[in-house]
Amino acid sequence: MTSATNDIPTASDIEAAAGRIAPHAIRTPLLTSPVLDARVGGRVFLKAENLQRTGSFKFRGAFNAVAQVAETRPGATIVAASSGNHAQGIAAAAEICGCKAVIVMPADAPEMKLANTRGYGAAVITYDRATEDRVAIANAIREDRDGVFIHPFDNAHVIAGQGTAGREIMEDLAARDVRADSILVCCAGGGLAGGIALAAQAADPDVAVHTVEPAGFDDFARSLQSGQPETNAKTSGSVCDALLVPTPGVRNFAIGKARFSDGLVVTDEEALAAVRYAFETLKLVVEPGGAVALAALLTGKAQARGRTTVAMLSGGNIDAATLARALS
Repeated sequence: MTSATNDIPTASDIEAAAGRIAPHAIRTPLLTSPVLDARVGGRVFLKAENLQRTGSFKFRGAFNAVAQVAETRPGATIVAASSGNHAQGIAAAAEICGCKAVIVMPADAPEMKLANTRGYGAAVITYDRATEDRVAIANAIREDRDGVFIHPFDNAHVIAGQGTAGREIMEDLAARDVRADSILVCCAGGGLAGGIALAAQAADPDVAVHTVEPAGFDDFARSLQSGQPETNAKTSGSVCDALLVPTPGVRNFAIGKARFSDGLVVTDEEALAAVRYAFETLKLVVEPGGAVALAALLTGKAQARGRTTVAMLSGGNIDAATLARALS
């Protein structure tokens, strides 16, 4: 799997990823809340990836990719660039697989994400999110250390790993004899959304998959409207730190053009309100970037009345200051 669009993973790749990650990843629950159902006027299922190992869905794709590197290059140096959740996933996966990890992270990443990444044994190199190119920095490190770079979302093994969350959703819905009308996915570069669309639509071609992004960083929604990859004007400035990328991944946009329904956009204030709702009403800790799909439901931007909707809670790595801000 090397080129940009001819190595898009298939349902069988997601099946293989599910077997590969099963001994290490958590099969996260698909939760319901009568209170939330009543509020939106429909039936809602929440895929609680905030309870995943390392606190987000990113462990799935990271482990699927790192494990395959480790098979052919034992002890290899894995290089990654991430705002924090992919960083933690790669660091943990490298530790499990006996590899080294060097992670390029923004200097303004939440301190908890920086500390946790180092805690898994990774070396962390910080950069200025507003002025420097993290992928260029990571590639220079890869060349210097003869490492293997694993992109946070535009990587076929990563997409397949993230797709295992969609596979679980469809299996758990089928076990309850329920069919979903739509799945709302927190989106940055589109690795999770792409993987979920591949897995979910293999089981039910009619289920709609919507990306949800923070305002000002809605490159995927705009790209779906224009039919070509769009770029954000900024690379920083949102409380949804996990969702700030310049443009959709090449593979992910190819998947999205064929499979995604309209993209949804929420404000930082709406994301923080969803964090508060998750904490106070659902008794769940979710970071702002991991709460945007819930925010789309709570604001009515996602049409849920009389429908069955699955919303991803994609991460729970929130620091105390941001949680306090949401609760205030």
